Amino acid sequence: MQNVTSGPTPGQRLQRLGSVRFIGNLNGRYTLSSRTQAGRGVQVFACRVQSISPKMAVLTAPVSGSQGEWVTAHFQDLGIIRAQITRHLDYGFAVEIAATDEERAKLGAKINWIKKKTHEAVADKREHKRTLPRDPRSSLILPDGNKMGCFIIDMSMSGVAVSADVNPPIGTPLAIGSVIGRVVRHLEVGFAVKFLALQEAGAVEQSLVTEWSRSVGGPEAAAAPASVYV
Repeated sequence: MQNVTSGPTPGQRLQRLGSVRFIGNLNGRYTLSSRTQAGRGVQVFACRVQSISPKMAVLTAPVSGSQGEWVTAHFQDLGIIRAQITRHLDYGFAVEIAATDEERAKLGAKINWIKKKTHEAVADKREHKRTLPRDPRSSLILPDGNKMGCFIIDMSMSGVAVSADVNPPIGTPLAIGSVIGRVVRHLEVGFAVKFLALQEAGAVEQSLVTEWSRSVGGPEAAAAPASVYV
């Protein structure tokens, strides 16, 4: 009788892929188990993976939960990840991923694929091309003078998409870094701001990413520029 050779078991695949690690920028979104909004469900924030393996991940994020809190994150090429916060960082937090051996093996395969993937440029049909900042951390100054850390999703010469522990009403004047603008649209993971003046293409990021609150997600008293109140 002929022996049938089966494929590798989840444990064997995990052993082969368990050390796979991706270090780079991968945008996604996340929710915290403690963050709910009455009548609106769970609050969603944008984030960026700085590094990830089948067991651990480090995220740049605008709002940090408490140590041990559950996080549910979604990334286009990785899918949904459930994890617990293990430590806080100046720019976000580190998590330990909760998964079975089979799920870790699948995640390892996806991470390996991302490492080998060739990214193709996609044409941007907007009037002003949107780009991702090298460093997505910035500061947000509200009209009442409160300041907090925020996460820049993308940016252009005319505006910026932001994720933070606040969702200002449309029309609200505020400052992102040293640039003044107004909230023009709400997003699933934050809000969009249109600048009061068109920014120079080569200076947008430098103007936006000027400062990062060490208490990520916690407002701090700060004197807002007078032009915020226009």
